[in-house]
Amino acid sequence: MSKGRFAVRAGVRDWLIAVGVAAALLVTGVFGQHSATATRLDLLGHGLLVAGGLALAAGRRAPVLVLAVTGVCAVGYQAAGFDVAAVAYLFAVYAAMRAGHRVVTVVASVAVLAVLPLAALVSGLHDTGEAFAQARGALEIAWLIAAGAAGEALRQAERRADEAERTREETARRRADEERLHIARELHDSLTHQISVIKVQAEAAVHVARKRGEPVSDALLAIREAGREASRELRATLEALRDDDKSPPCGLDHVPELVERAGKSGLEATLTIEGQRHDVPAAVGRTAYRVVQESLTNIARHADAGTASVRIDFQPDALAIRVDDDGKATPDSVPEPGIGLLGMRERVTALGGRLRAEPRSGGGFTVQAELPLERAS
Repeated sequence: MSKGRFAVRAGVRDWLIAVGVAAALLVTGVFGQHSATATRLDLLGHGLLVAGGLALAAGRRAPVLVLAVTGVCAVGYQAAGFDVAAVAYLFAVYAAMRAGHRVVTVVASVAVLAVLPLAALVSGLHDTGEAFAQARGALEIAWLIAAGAAGEALRQAERRADEAERTREETARRRADEERLHIARELHDSLTHQISVIKVQAEAAVHVARKRGEPVSDALLAIREAGREASRELRATLEALRDDDKSPPCGLDHVPELVERAGKSGLEATLTIEGQRHDVPAAVGRTAYRVVQESLTNIARHADAGTASVRIDFQPDALAIRVDDDGKATPDSVPEPGIGLLGMRERVTALGGRLRAEPRSGGGFTVQAELPLERAS
């Protein structure tokens, strides 16, 4: 929206310049003529003066066309007997050079410089020497070169600014990737080994106690379960940190595997795909996978559910995901959002989508996500 506002302001500015140049040319043409040539003023000359100035309003959109129009107008009103400088053409040269049309601008300027003396001769007001002097006065070569150089300099400056902006963004992304991988390495080196030791020792202690026929304390069982849970959480965290969003390991094609694994764990899970299937941006596919993955994980851990359904709807401008379970959640006992749910919401929101996760009135929990395709493309 902001770009639209800037575009409108630029258009208004172009029209103000065009009207100002047209008015200046017309005033110069009317009041700057000698009495000997005043009788040669006619509607055609006035029209060419105004047309040359107003054409500048389109200089941002069609610089080459404006260059041609202003050049023809300058030659035309010179032939009509107007001793007026080709100011509009200089503006057009600047705009064309700024847009990068260097060769066309040089060729057109050489042509205008060659034709202007002939136009002054056609007017019948000057002899050959005066015609060349008049042409030189109408379009000073120094001013022509200056206009072209200014346009080229500004174009180069804008190009360098764009490149600098792209470089800054790439550097920021690279540093973020490096920092994320550094954190993953630190977590792996500092925590993975210790958690693995705790888990193995707890498993061994439980196994030995049961083999001897001794009762296993609740504290030992809790330690074993906490070790398993911490190991799973750490693996998921490391996987998320190492996901660089450029070559995503998982997407929509891997959702059936998620549902199948959930079924093997004792949960009756089904997958339904609706709509006309089509390619979606990688970011959308990756986020859809994460939403389904986290939803099924939460169902297995917390829902105490027997069934779960995953529905993916391919819409023309969005991808809709819905995961339902028949667990114990009710509107009266709304669970506190955990890390997984917050992560889902952040991923969906980053793509401009919407996420709704709440218990149903009839029991069970529903996760709904809508991911727009346009913004992520």
